[in-house]
Amino acid sequence: MYNDDDDLSVLDAVDLEDPLDAIEPIDSESEAHKPDPEAMLALLTARETPQRMLAARAFCEIQDERAIPHLINLLKDVCPLVRVSAAYALGRNPSPTAVEPLIEQLNHDWNGYVRKGAVWALGNCRDRRALPSLTDALKNEISAVRLWAASALAQMSQLQYGDIVACIPPLITALKQDPVAAVRSNCAWSIGQLCRELPSNAIYGGAIDGLLEAFAEDEDLGVQEDAKAALLRVGDPRGLQLIEAIEIEGLI
Repeated sequence: MYNDDDDLSVLDAVDLEDPLDAIEPIDSESEAHKPDPEAMLALLTARETPQRMLAARAFCEIQDERAIPHLINLLKDVCPLVRVSAAYALGRNPSPTAVEPLIEQLNHDWNGYVRKGAVWALGNCRDRRALPSLTDALKNEISAVRLWAASALAQMSQLQYGDIVACIPPLITALKQDPVAAVRSNCAWSIGQLCRELPSNAIYGGAIDGLLEAFAEDEDLGVQEDAKAALLRVGDPRGLQLIEAIEIEGLI
């Protein structure tokens, strides 16, 4: 879909800090230090770009369903800074009505930061409609977007069994084949989260096999440790036995 040259760097000239990397939990600040919702709601439709951007970023801290229609509209803003902020704000204010617009933006926005924000927001929406786009992003996107697509798929553990099962094969494939170690690590974490919701069947067994292979064979020590941590969280007897055997033999 996009090449790794497709610009996550295009916004560097304006010194944009990626909101996803610095964003704090909603309840981490006292209400007194949060922006005024009424004032920020008014600014969401301001003519001046800096004011729209300020308001959209404010709703990365504020939860207010009245902002959702305006944030959806801002996904199409001409300014990529506004679109980035709107995407993350919708992740803080997830809504079924935002799912299709976020998918549309993920599929068509030229800016890597916006697509990364859309992936994060779609994960927080926990909506099965996002599953095809998230799995496609994991396969075909630039590395920074693949990284968060892998994590977003773990959110599907709160959906139905069929949705969980659909997440497993692309995660296993990326765990084995993605060239970026951080993406493989996120895949291991997500597989571990999803396995906790699965019965002991063929799908579960294939997921455990993928984690075991990553633990025993991945060239990156961080991926090995994340695969091991996932196996320990799942508590699969076969996985625990192999971890013990490998550690006793001192192979890892």
